[in-house]
Amino acid sequence: MDRAAYIAMTGASATLRAQEAVSHNIANVATIGFKAELLRQEARQVQGPGFETRFNVLAADGGFDAAAGPVQATGNDLDVALAEDRWLAVQDAQGGEAYTRAGDLALTPLGQLVARGGLPVLGENGPVALPPHQKLSIGADGTLSIVPQGQGPETIAQVGRLRVVAAAGEDLERGPDGLFRPRDPAAPPAAAAGPVLTAGALEGSNVNPAEALVQMISLSRQFEMQVKVLRTADENARAASSLLRMG
Repeated sequence: MDRAAYIAMTGASATLRAQEAVSHNIANVATIGFKAELLRQEARQVQGPGFETRFNVLAADGGFDAAAGPVQATGNDLDVALAEDRWLAVQDAQGGEAYTRAGDLALTPLGQLVARGGLPVLGENGPVALPPHQKLSIGADGTLSIVPQGQGPETIAQVGRLRVVAAAGEDLERGPDGLFRPRDPAAPPAAAAGPVLTAGALEGSNVNPAEALVQMISLSRQFEMQVKVLRTADENARAASSLLRMG
């Protein structure tokens, strides 16, 4: 009885955590470059004094789904869709290097290239700042070329290259700020060579809305079942106590 109640109680808590993850995924169905959050549950025996039959059901971080999202052409010169296992380097709020798949870039009035949230986009030599220009193009290998202000197309010049790294999804982890960093800080990902992106396009979220809704319904029913087990365990415990008092 004690074991059933304990497993149901911790299982219900883990199910609520899973519901939070699914809700977060659904809320980001339309977020550019978003990777679905994964969650797993595991059983762990409770250590210390007490019954050995007691187990915790824990909601453990399952990482994220690294599968590519749908790519849609936009025609915007500042939009880029990263190739598979390619990540755009940005400068995080602490001044360190982090990575994103969100390619909806923008230019500040001072010519600095920024990602979502105003984070500076990194090039081969630090944050990218562009001189005044009338046309910008981003090559498949991340090169940045401009036509200077007031000049003709024959004056096009290469002014830098985006820092794009190669890393498998399992080698990265997502931080609270939504940016990705290497699991092993001592082994940062290397710069990627060759074609690394498609310009004039954006990668959408890889969350499957229908699948996420089905998962949410399944978790709701699972939670109801766990609460029912708790109630049944409580009722049985009360009945057993009543019988003992009568005896």
